[in-house]
Amino acid sequence: MRRSPPHSKGCVVFSGGSAANSLVDVFNKVIEYKKCSLSFIIPISDNGGSSSELIRVFGGPGIGDTRSRLVRLIPEDDNPDSEKNAIKAFFNHRLSSNAQIARLEWLDIVEARNPLWTHISSSKKELIRSFLNLLNLEIVKRARPSSFFNFESASLGNLFLSGARLFSGSFESAIYLLSSICGVPDNVEVIPAINSNFSHHISAGLRDGSVITGQNAISHPSEPTALPDLSEETPISPSKETEERDQIEDANLPGSLPTLRKQYISFSKSDEEDLPARIERIWYINPYGQEIRPPANPKVAEALMGAQCVIYSIGSLYTSIIPSVILRGVGEALASPSIKHKILILNGSLDRETGPSREPYTATDFIAAIARAGAESRGSSTLPTPNDYRSYVTHLIHLDGEGTPEVDIMELKGLGIECVRLYGRKFDNGRGRKYDGKALCQALEIILGKREPGAEKARRMTIES
Repeated sequence: MRRSPPHSKGCVVFSGGSAANSLVDVFNKVIEYKKCSLSFIIPISDNGGSSSELIRVFGGPGIGDTRSRLVRLIPEDDNPDSEKNAIKAFFNHRLSSNAQIARLEWLDIVEARNPLWTHISSSKKELIRSFLNLLNLEIVKRARPSSFFNFESASLGNLFLSGARLFSGSFESAIYLLSSICGVPDNVEVIPAINSNFSHHISAGLRDGSVITGQNAISHPSEPTALPDLSEETPISPSKETEERDQIEDANLPGSLPTLRKQYISFSKSDEEDLPARIERIWYINPYGQEIRPPANPKVAEALMGAQCVIYSIGSLYTSIIPSVILRGVGEALASPSIKHKILILNGSLDRETGPSREPYTATDFIAAIARAGAESRGSSTLPTPNDYRSYVTHLIHLDGEGTPEVDIMELKGLGIECVRLYGRKFDNGRGRKYDGKALCQALEIILGKREPGAEKARRMTIES
């Protein structure tokens, strides 16, 4: 994929999937006026939704957020019958929530009988079908009495990426193929935080000492995970649940933690039951629950070395941003003084990961979490001091209003972190605020130097200095 000229330093965005998709147009405008490249760093630790079934049957990375961003980057077309819109609808389509109906729908799609193909050209249709048919063959080959693939709510984009990965043996090659089909602009790249054909899972340690394993369990109500005591030298006897799971023939290694082997196809994203205590840290684990420190995709370090700015986008702090920052090599690159602007776009509301509600996160807590992840990435066993925070975050953009995280302007100013306050609209559910694209774009322009602070700006923006 062609990139911007080397002299044009790029913009790197750390984000997850759905939340940051609402800001893609803002980021595109930023690189348009900066005449630079744009790199999205996406974690691969998601083990919920239809990704959980693909991981269970085929192994491999969590691909849902990567697919979501690639499809969101398809250029807009005002013609509702255009091929671009047809491809976007195709790769965003989910099969029925009824498993039997979903299976029949899948067969219609691989046989090119489904109306989703209507406005897709024959050349692209047959290319896409070839990878879907390959995946279908693999699904049939791997079917066992104890295990068969569940098509319930499966994403066609995820299924395509999985087929392309299995064919090429390379996740990055699969991303390149989908990016090419989607017509993603040449100066925009979606980079998986880890380039791997294997699954990578995370655990969260809470302040009360409990541990929750697996991204889906962290983000959605679940029981703390009972991990085996790995300090003992004697062999560990598997639990009854582990023994039962070992009877299922799927892609999981024998003895893997049961919580990493389950289907999490159906869950409520609106259910925000509090965690019992604050999250202290996030770390990667192997299938048996032992902590590991994987390196980042070399392309992540390359993008950061050539970056003029880094943006931490809105989204889930501990499952969208931190899993990328804690990887080996990322913290060192982020702390480099060659990156002039390191901008945190603060969430407009609090969620399960930034609670509990009796002790909600403040803006300073968000920044401290990023700094701690950066320090851990560099191998440090000590917590960073507040004076270290500016190595990872130089600017904060935040919303003002009921339900938004509290921001102590004077405290952050004392740490050398500049703040820009915006006024957003209420969410439909009344919880927090959402960013106005124009105001956010202008705030980024001011920080990055296109606009002077006194120039014309959105009425609902305040520079706090």
